[in-house]
Amino acid sequence: MKTQLDCSSLPFDVLVALPGTHDANFREIEKNFPVKIFMNNQTIKLDGPDQTVLDQVQSVLDAMVQSIAAHHEIELDEVSRLCFLAARDKDALPAGDEEEEAPIARTRNGKLIYPKTPHQKELAKAFQNAKIIFASGVAGTGKTYLSVAHAVDQFKKEKISRIILTRPAVEAGESLGFLPGDMQEKVDPYLRPLYDALNEMLGADTVERLREKEIIEIAPLAFMRGRTLNDCIVILDEAQNTTRAQMKMFLTRMGKNCRMIINGDVSQIDLIRKADSGLIDACNILKGIDGIEMIYFDQTDVVRNPLVQKIIERYNEYSE
Repeated sequence: MKTQLDCSSLPFDVLVALPGTHDANFREIEKNFPVKIFMNNQTIKLDGPDQTVLDQVQSVLDAMVQSIAAHHEIELDEVSRLCFLAARDKDALPAGDEEEEAPIARTRNGKLIYPKTPHQKELAKAFQNAKIIFASGVAGTGKTYLSVAHAVDQFKKEKISRIILTRPAVEAGESLGFLPGDMQEKVDPYLRPLYDALNEMLGADTVERLREKEIIEIAPLAFMRGRTLNDCIVILDEAQNTTRAQMKMFLTRMGKNCRMIINGDVSQIDLIRKADSGLIDACNILKGIDGIEMIYFDQTDVVRNPLVQKIIERYNEYSE
């Protein structure tokens, strides 16, 4: 079955970016669907086995056009993610009449960071409205990365004077005391994802300088006890591994002009009793409080390597 799509109304820059370098975007779609794609001037020709496949591919192309129009480009991983979504539910793709979203931040290289998925857009909106945000869901959905990006953006705009990054320091039954080195050397491996995001936003030299001045503080959760945290954004990562007492302790550290972002994945709890997770407990207890927002991510939000979506889906199927 064949069909043609008229692209004459699209802006020139969208037409140029749509196929990708050496038609890489179209080839990625062909890897995910039994279809052939040809572009001739301002017309795209699709050749597939049935109307269902053609509709799915057209929904991917529509979402790609929207993304390029908003961000002036589209990455190959994003094309793969859109194909994954369309193959399961084409209605889950972004609607063509959605408003263009504002960027969350800008990397040190000048690249603008936009929310890509519906739940990422919820998170971006929560950044502007909530004092405490719980972002819970599977790995690879950008929770930590976007949180750090937002914190750095607010620091650059002088909305806050400090960024505090923390997480529980004991996981999988291994205590920090058994690891070699001083406290910083013990903690650093646990906080690597936070460092990676900070380095991309600011550069390693700037991060180190700000750490020396204690403008950026990276510490295990136990170091928060007894403190009042003012004029800062505090990001608690791997929150699923907090106990109930630790979570209560952390939340009650909140001072003036302080905002908290709590990230975790309840499918990766390393506590002996999963029911003791402070993240699960807090989400149940604090639901509905004004100023606290909760965003739940799932596999459709995965923006890491596209294989991560398929891995998570397969594990879910196996568990069921």
